[in-house]
Amino acid sequence: MDRKLAAILAADVVGYSNMMEADEEGTFERLRAGRKELFEPEIARHHGRIFKLMGDGLLAEFASVVDAVECAVALQRGLAERNASVPEDDRINVRIGVNLGEVVIEGDDFYGEGVNIAARLEQMAEPGGVYVSGKVAKEVEKKLDFGFEPMGNHRMKNIDELVPVFRVKIEGAPKIRSRSRRRNPYVPWAAAASIAVFATAGGAWLYFDLFGTPASAGAPSIAVLAFDNMSGDPNLGYFSDGISEDIIAGLARSTDLSVIARNSSFTYKGKPTDVRQIGKDLNVSYVLEGSVRKDVDQVRIVAQLVNAKTGAHVWAEKFDQSGDNPMALQDAVTEKIVGALASDTGQIKRSRYNEAWSKDAASLEEYDYYLRGHDRLLQNTPEGAEEAYQIWTEALAKYPDSSLLKFKMGFLYYIRAVNGWSNNPEEDLRLVGEMAREGMAKPNLSPLEKKLGNWLLAYASHVERDFKKALAQAEAAIAMAPGDAYMAAVLADVAIGAGDTQKAVSWSDFGIRNDPALSYLYLWFKGWALTAGGKYQESASVMEEQDDWVVHIPLIKAINHVNMGMLDEAKANIQKALKVDPSWSAEKWREITFVSNDVLDRQVTDLIKAGLPAK
Repeated sequence: MDRKLAAILAADVVGYSNMMEADEEGTFERLRAGRKELFEPEIARHHGRIFKLMGDGLLAEFASVVDAVECAVALQRGLAERNASVPEDDRINVRIGVNLGEVVIEGDDFYGEGVNIAARLEQMAEPGGVYVSGKVAKEVEKKLDFGFEPMGNHRMKNIDELVPVFRVKIEGAPKIRSRSRRRNPYVPWAAAASIAVFATAGGAWLYFDLFGTPASAGAPSIAVLAFDNMSGDPNLGYFSDGISEDIIAGLARSTDLSVIARNSSFTYKGKPTDVRQIGKDLNVSYVLEGSVRKDVDQVRIVAQLVNAKTGAHVWAEKFDQSGDNPMALQDAVTEKIVGALASDTGQIKRSRYNEAWSKDAASLEEYDYYLRGHDRLLQNTPEGAEEAYQIWTEALAKYPDSSLLKFKMGFLYYIRAVNGWSNNPEEDLRLVGEMAREGMAKPNLSPLEKKLGNWLLAYASHVERDFKKALAQAEAAIAMAPGDAYMAAVLADVAIGAGDTQKAVSWSDFGIRNDPALSYLYLWFKGWALTAGGKYQESASVMEEQDDWVVHIPLIKAINHVNMGMLDEAKANIQKALKVDPSWSAEKWREITFVSNDVLDRQVTDLIKAGLPAK
């Protein structure tokens, strides 16, 4: 895990929800104007890079702490000038915090105290203000003509030492620095630079890669066209544009896709479109197009995915959402579309499976083997797992250094062991960690490989019973591809091991909402989370609707019934479990169930009480 010293700027919009409620359209227009005329130019001029977006805030990294403070002040001054001619209720106000500290690098994201303190400083600042840490004030006080007012030492959440806090005195004319501007350290990066979009869903700051996300080898590319406004009111064009931009942002965070940015795909807005020509112009595999109809508190969005080479329709879906919060509507529909397209079980992946199986064996490449095996593993059967094993064994003989294939083989070992399909579960569980660490040792991993590697490392730590570490690795994997509903939902198993029932249920629910075709699988994880958390009645209401398609389901039901005082029902479920797989015993449950010892001991006792053989 890499670390470095960085200047971090944290910012958020003040009172956004109230502004949207009072004047939705006007707020959008003011924010868009602010983004184009102030925020984008200032962030670029001060060499900043946005690395995280959450809610109505952003985090940005600067190579120089001087640049970070100067940018913060320039943004606040620029907003003050713009607000001077705007009624008070319509003004855009922002809080900003700046810190200099060590950060932990995870892919394109940063973590650690350097980031946390910047966020706490932003929360302390008044609207229109800039608060900085003592480290920042000391570093820049002789380099910039800004005053710094001490605000005392503050105790901050999860920070051991008191932090000296200073308020930047923004009043007065800015000083023009005489020092020569150094060459922009991000010039080589600028061709794929991220730019701030000041307002879209939920008041969120979004960023879009100007030329798309970096593609993994063999990964498909997609262009999202501006959705048509079918509302009958041309003034609602901002809403359809916002939906399209949100989808671009969501898909851009998928490690399995290369996404053409808004700047290129929106050039076709309002023009007759030939998808195959667009595919040639933008060099993409797929085009997503659609329409938006908004009427008061109802939104209907129709989206269709088209193969850009053939013009054939791959998928089409209608999404209806109701509510009186337009941003919540936008968020909910976007989440569903991204989940339908970009997850491991999404429509693009399914289309790619078909393409991989259409090739003859002699022409198969590394990515084709990955897709073929994954297609079989998703069948969630012993037979499918065995087919995937044969495919990836053949693939690794051809590509022995492939991290991608090692990761997938590691997943197979994990799934085979925990489902009771393995002849040697102890060895399979050992191989989970071996495959994960061998794959991660290879330099220059692709975004897809980094996601899969962190995902598999989470499982490795999980089966090694290092539950805290496993949960951190699971969260890192999800952060790399937050739209992947399948990954988030199945990683609920790791959260269960760590004892975080709330997180496990949340991840399961995310899968249920956005990948309904596999809701039967995600409901299993949700019920298991509730059982492990001691919420037996809640689990029973989830599990009772489940068919006993795997042995775990009647076993979980039996644990619930024992704790609900329903011993006859518990014994009946044990008999159902033994019909599914007669080899099960309480000892086997102990061997391949990864929760705390207290929980595991209690469950083994419950299962034996319900009639499961001890050995």
